[in-house]
Amino acid sequence: MQAWLDTLLALLALPQYGLSTLFIAAFVSATLLPVGSEPILFGLLKLNPEMFWQAIAVATVGNTLGGAVDWWMGYGAHKVADKYSHSKHHLRVLGWLERLGPKACLLSWLPIVGDPLCAVAGWLKLPFWPCVGYMAIGKFLRYVTMTYALLYVFPS
Repeated sequence: MQAWLDTLLALLALPQYGLSTLFIAAFVSATLLPVGSEPILFGLLKLNPEMFWQAIAVATVGNTLGGAVDWWMGYGAHKVADKYSHSKHHLRVLGWLERLGPKACLLSWLPIVGDPLCAVAGWLKLPFWPCVGYMAIGKFLRYVTMTYALLYVFPS
């Protein structure tokens, strides 16, 4: 089993497969599914350290596109959710998001709340491109920070 796993990991780490695997993982992790792309990014960079900025860019693009999908899901769910949105907590959070506007999407990198935040931005019909821009900035900074920290803690 270990040999099979080592072979699979080596195959997925090849530049022609590693970046596409990273893209898919980053995309899926930005949706509401509980998947993390950081271990894949870290593993790819441990095997291919020369690909640092390429991998950061691919992870950022994949994760940002996943956040954009969340935005569109929220936008589409707006009519359905209107029926069920009258709690005090719900209204307070919506007021906060409406005040911040697209800048709230800078927090899209946060665990647990980041992905739903993108969906709520779409639900509120906040401007799409500014939201995507702020998502990209937040996600890029997360990937750079976390990857540098992991590479510092686990050097070669």
